[in-house]
Amino acid sequence: QVQLVESGGASVQAGGSLRLSCARSGSRDGLYCMAWFRQAAGKEREGVALIATDGGTTYADSVKGRFTISRDNAKNTLYLEMNSLRPEDTAVYYCAAAAGSCYYYLSQQQIPAPTYFDYWGQGSQVTVSS
Repeated sequence: QVQLVESGGASVQAGGSLRLSCARSGSRDGLYCMAWFRQAAGKEREGVALIATDGGTTYADSVKGRFTISRDNAKNTLYLEMNSLRPEDTAVYYCAAAAGSCYYYLSQQQIPAPTYFDYWGQGSQVTVSS
């Protein structure tokens, strides 16, 4: 059973930076298509960034140029570097892993719907104050 554990969420002022981490354990050999999602209060969960096993990435328009997704396959860890944070970035952030391939979605510059992903972390709260 794959387990994902996020860390790094905090309260920051607008313009600040945070780095989220997601540690993956309990997985079989092999790598996963991974992503960060977020869910603000009263809103649907939305995709933020996607990364393939070889490091290919795509981002939601709302975070392009401000957020960077990366992964360390040797450490089974996923990261989200968030800069120039805005109050509208306030949400619970989730990491997700899919056993399927990312490549179709990367070619379309899209992030799959949450239903595409097989495993989820518990979430990490990010609050950005103005």
